[in-house]
Amino acid sequence: MSTRISHSGIIESIDEGCVHVRIVQTSACVACKVAGYCHASEAKTKIVDVYRSAGGLKVGDAVTVTASTQIAAQALLYGFGIPFVLLVLVLVVVLKLTGNEARAGLSALASLLPYYSVLYFFRNKLRDRFAFEIE
Repeated sequence: MSTRISHSGIIESIDEGCVHVRIVQTSACVACKVAGYCHASEAKTKIVDVYRSAGGLKVGDAVTVTASTQIAAQALLYGFGIPFVLLVLVLVVVLKLTGNEARAGLSALASLLPYYSVLYFFRNKLRDRFAFEIE
């Protein structure tokens, strides 16, 4: 199994210290011969910001954008895993303490505000940690 996630793309624009790469993210059934008939195929165009890039790049160049699977797993953990555990933990604790389902649900949702605020506050540090690279 590969330890890198890679997508082919084209450089859309270059700013100071940031290269914007347009990639086409496709679902697994795009390559199927009957995908055009069953309407299950899906392709999305996304712009990926690359902050650590090699020099000598220009707009329109075809590049490959990569990231390690370990970084992707950590990003999923910070974005979805920890908030889910926090949500369930606060829900159960407040429900046991108060017995009020509405208060428990609102408290669980409110507990996500400080978490995502901290992530937002450290966004530049996290951006450097969870960065894509150009091969």
